[in-house]
Amino acid sequence: MVSIYRRALDDLAAVFTRIDESEVDRAVAAIAAARRIALYGVGREGLQIKGLAMRLHHLGRSASVVGDMNAPPLGRGDLLIVSAGPGYFSTVAALMKTASEAGAQTLCVTAQPGGACPLAADVVLTIPAQTMANDSGPSTSVLPMGSLFEGAQYVLFECLILKLREALKVGPEAMRANHTNLE
Repeated sequence: MVSIYRRALDDLAAVFTRIDESEVDRAVAAIAAARRIALYGVGREGLQIKGLAMRLHHLGRSASVVGDMNAPPLGRGDLLIVSAGPGYFSTVAALMKTASEAGAQTLCVTAQPGGACPLAADVVLTIPAQTMANDSGPSTSVLPMGSLFEGAQYVLFECLILKLREALKVGPEAMRANHTNLE
């Protein structure tokens, strides 16, 4: 019998066999070119987005989480990264509209590229994984609800950081130097 751990890892591996590397490369380019980066997600997607914001900070990028007191205004040359796994959240759509009107680019991470939020984005990064919007039926993941998407976000975001580290020529020591010493 296959363990639940093996089934979960197999589900995650299957997601990454379907990732479009050209989308990943466009996301890396948009992040590398951005002057300032603000990030937003809801629920558990929001937790993954916060982890990405922290790693961007470790790379020396000006990155903040929407809603935090130190989040700057966005404008030309800036990037808003949002997560909308099922393709639409009203708060995500509203923030994208505000950022776009201010001249910032938008990058939407999603499982549903035909959704309203990704269709409105300048850059789309599709993670072909189950979310809560499609978590029932015979071919669902062993992981509950949207966990497959959220787990894939973690892995993909860490790989994005590796690609950005190379593109920006930031060494591991420089990243470590940006890690807090207040723990």
